Amino acid sequence: MAIEIYRDAWGIPHLRAGSAAELARAQGRVTARDRAWQLEVERHRAQGTSAAFLGREALAWDRFARRARLDDTARRCWARLESRDPETADWVRAYVDGVNEGLADTTAPEFARTGLVPGRWEPWSPLGVWLGTHILFAGFPAKLWREQVAAHLGPDAVGLFATDGPGTSGSNGWLVSGARTTTGQAIVAGDPHRFIEDPGVYQQIHLSCPEFDVVGLAVPGVPGIAHFGHTGTVAWAITNAMADYQDLYRERLRRTGAGVEALGPDGGWHRAARHTEVVEVAGEEPVEVEVIETDRGPVVAGGPEGLDDGVPESGGPPVAIALRYPPRVTGDLGFGALLPLLRARRVADVDRAADLWAEPVNVVQAADTEGGLLHRVAGRVPVRAAANRVRIVPAWEPGHAWRGWHEMPRAGLTDGVAVMANQRGPAAPLGVEFAPPHRAERIAALLAREERWCAADMAAIHTDTHLASAAPLLELAEGLDGLSPEAARLRDRLLRWDRHMDADSADAASYAAVRGAVVRHLAAQPAFAALAVPPAYPEVFLPWLALLPRVGYALEHLLTADELYGIDRPAAVRAGLEEAAARQRAAAGTAQAGPGAGPEAAPEATWGDTHRLAAWRALPPGTPYDEPGLSGDHDCVLCTSAVPGLTDLAARGPAARYVWDLARREDSRWVVPFGACGVPGSPHHRDQLPLWLKGDLVPVVTDWDLLEKETDV
Repeated sequence: MAIEIYRDAWGIPHLRAGSAAELARAQGRVTARDRAWQLEVERHRAQGTSAAFLGREALAWDRFARRARLDDTARRCWARLESRDPETADWVRAYVDGVNEGLADTTAPEFARTGLVPGRWEPWSPLGVWLGTHILFAGFPAKLWREQVAAHLGPDAVGLFATDGPGTSGSNGWLVSGARTTTGQAIVAGDPHRFIEDPGVYQQIHLSCPEFDVVGLAVPGVPGIAHFGHTGTVAWAITNAMADYQDLYRERLRRTGAGVEALGPDGGWHRAARHTEVVEVAGEEPVEVEVIETDRGPVVAGGPEGLDDGVPESGGPPVAIALRYPPRVTGDLGFGALLPLLRARRVADVDRAADLWAEPVNVVQAADTEGGLLHRVAGRVPVRAAANRVRIVPAWEPGHAWRGWHEMPRAGLTDGVAVMANQRGPAAPLGVEFAPPHRAERIAALLAREERWCAADMAAIHTDTHLASAAPLLELAEGLDGLSPEAARLRDRLLRWDRHMDADSADAASYAAVRGAVVRHLAAQPAFAALAVPPAYPEVFLPWLALLPRVGYALEHLLTADELYGIDRPAAVRAGLEEAAARQRAAAGTAQAGPGAGPEAAPEATWGDTHRLAAWRALPPGTPYDEPGLSGDHDCVLCTSAVPGLTDLAARGPAARYVWDLARREDSRWVVPFGACGVPGSPHHRDQLPLWLKGDLVPVVTDWDLLEKETDV
């Protein structure tokens, strides 16, 4: 059977072949045709070679990738896969063959702009892409932040800032059993929250061969459909479990005539692996990177002389920070789960495939047409001391070694529904910081409003904008007196506000302005001054160490804590109200001062005026896009994350939305932020953006007679 490539009205690829291997080759080829630039950027990022064509802005990541040994780990995992699971290895190799075929024919304009020539993918390249995409998912740099907080404010202060922080990724997911649907069959729905990238991090695709027929959201550069799929008889989806499965060790290193040694928990000095690599930087001199690996793992910060500026940490002996992460230890990235997921027919099949999952650690929800339901955690989390999970631990002290792997928790449904939105759910024993419960509680409350649901109803949940976390600030504002007339009017208006962060809402914009001002006032308090200047850690970790975002995301905790180091929180809210009122007064005066201006010439700013999409692109577009204003906020179900106190722009949000209907797969729906094609100027580059903004979804088409045949391979 020839490999057949079809497209639907949205340019989504539908592939049909005579075997799983032929289908993987077709998937690789189509992905390279639609997303050649994206694939090459991700391959180079995994190798730590992206600065060679992206310049200095990419150097910090390349240094981290080299020091963390991402490419070497991908090679190690590939060798293990090839020896233990040759069928999956051959399938991955077929995908890589297809990618190389597609790259050979690419006309993507970014290559000409940068002078980059598409390179050759190796069999381990998909594993490197997967690892590079997810290495920061567990948020291990948060341990650097906790170390700072504990050092300057004491260990009890760590919990004040414990929340879904600026460098993490989350998701919404909900499973509705057949007892709660109009069809009697289950629905699986949700939306993964990631940095919004152009092209998108998820690829809508349909894969069909005699063994399986699956629609779902693939990760470009990785074969199959890992996270979100529907085979016709079973559907699955994931959310980030927020588990902690990566450790940071404080290392004492010394140079010897033979290289570098590290002090171990047995009191002895042990040889560390060491070599030097060179990172090419476009337009600049190459940069040497010293790569050191101890018995714990690769050193990702500092070295024998101390942190990266040569200054010993906290005035003590020189230290370095080593990262221990499961694939580096086991040589397994969980690719053995990918083919079993495609072949799944029932929930039990998904469950067995999830047993093979490695990382990132996810909560899996699944349902099948026979009434089977699944709600469990999947992945690999080491058993070790509690201190490992919270902070950096000393490598030279006993008691911090890994001692096996946790059994993954399971959970059931409540009133026929399971909701997971990164809150403390079944993964609670495995993590430290979780998202506030607001999104999960709001989804559960919305689902409780109706006895029966259908797939078409789910968009209303995806797009809900209620902001429960506004309550503490507004409660403090309500008790204030002595405000200026303008600030009092602003306060009273916010107390009447419906607390929905809608793009066309002036009240939402006013709340965001007050919130941002409060965050800045709190961050400027002397009690937090020592946290304003992070240690000399590598640049890639700085988002986790920036004080202002930390205060912004933890604002609810900071405003409700029993005591906050003597900080007058009502005074901070008062200052925020006065600052926001003054800014609004100044803005209105400026608008009315123009030629012929009158009161009608000064429309109030709305949330969407400043809360605009800020998509990440490896290369700025030739013609800048006028990105749209957005509804939602960090703690809304419609999770479009600004950074309170710093910017209203939203770099994170729903990277896709999906509704899997088990009654009839054709009634399923999905959408991505931009489109199916990553080539600028393509008719399907940004054609889904208007739908994504409104909360509309694209029908899932699986009838081959309704598709347009593109080619045979």
